[in-house]
Amino acid sequence: MHVLVSGAGIAGPTFAHGLLRAGHRVTVVESSPAPRPGGQAIDVRGPALEVADRLGISADIRAARTDMRGMSIVAADGRELMSTTSTTLTGGPVGGPDVEILRDDLATLLLAAAPGAEYVFGDRVTALAEHDDGVDVTLASGRTERADVVVGADGLHSTVRALAGFPTDGVLRHLGSHLAVYTMPNEFGLDRWQVFCRFPDAMAGLYTARENAEVRVNLGWEAPGLSYDHRDLTTQRRLVTEAFEGRGWWVPRMLAGLADAPDFYLAPMSQVVLPRWSAGRVVLLGDAAWCTTPMSGQGTSLAMIGAHLLAHELGPLGAVPSASALDEAFRRWESTLRPVVLDDQRLAIENAERTSAMAEALDVEGAEAAIGGGDEQWAATTAATRLVLP
Repeated sequence: MHVLVSGAGIAGPTFAHGLLRAGHRVTVVESSPAPRPGGQAIDVRGPALEVADRLGISADIRAARTDMRGMSIVAADGRELMSTTSTTLTGGPVGGPDVEILRDDLATLLLAAAPGAEYVFGDRVTALAEHDDGVDVTLASGRTERADVVVGADGLHSTVRALAGFPTDGVLRHLGSHLAVYTMPNEFGLDRWQVFCRFPDAMAGLYTARENAEVRVNLGWEAPGLSYDHRDLTTQRRLVTEAFEGRGWWVPRMLAGLADAPDFYLAPMSQVVLPRWSAGRVVLLGDAAWCTTPMSGQGTSLAMIGAHLLAHELGPLGAVPSASALDEAFRRWESTLRPVVLDDQRLAIENAERTSAMAEALDVEGAEAAIGGGDEQWAATTAATRLVLP
């Protein structure tokens, strides 16, 4: 069986590994000319740790973990509202079983775990034509492929989702806020530490990376009606600057590093809500199918778990799978995963509402609540993805 995957982020290579082990052929197409740099710190939790173990990268993931010592929350005038070495806002309990790792580090490890796939960087899917026995795929370069299955693992703004005729109305559920992430030098003197500053309608934060040589900047703010082209980085940089200029704390220095950041990206906190994740021989995976937003703390783990489970269903199929066999495999996969996805999307909405309410309490009590209720809250979110893997 030949499977073409659009997207070489987290879900795509994880899925490719499973299909390759089952003896199938996999082509992974990625619009970026090389593996994407940057990205925020992400978490590998619960069953996703088992997926990493089956991929043979558990030790590498733990060796590359962010290793934060703790965190603090400050007011706009720089006053420290709280500080802790027991938990962090991005990774949960310090020293806990979950692993926090930079997104680009995890993506690199996942690509290396599936070297048998054909990776096509700097190209993208532009057309799909499905037939009884396969899908004709056209790429922007003019290259064409015949695939038995097409997997759209191409994120929130999935091209495959649009080309395959999935519903468009009401698919994106906006939570009303936006998040910008980028890298700049660590000129703040931080040592394996993260700091966040809360404003009534926004959050500015940063945490160290690369042995304290750099920081990853996070700028999030509430703007329910804001829209922009996700490819127009110039406009996005302007919008971030306008939203944060004139604010206190380290924000002016953080904005000064925005123009030169090569890995800058801005994304709306939007969930993807679809009645079904497959259509014919096309199936969506990860954020393209069910984006939960970073507010759930589960997106990366769900991508890895979903990819593993999908490969488990498709792996036993023959070299030329029938449409009915694929449909049944997709249905089994979705029936297992959808309840967990819905639970995590609900959790993200609750977290967004709670965080918005706490932003109005810019005091010590509000700061302590902003870390998500400590160990108990993070234990609850981890339990949301506690599946038994086949």
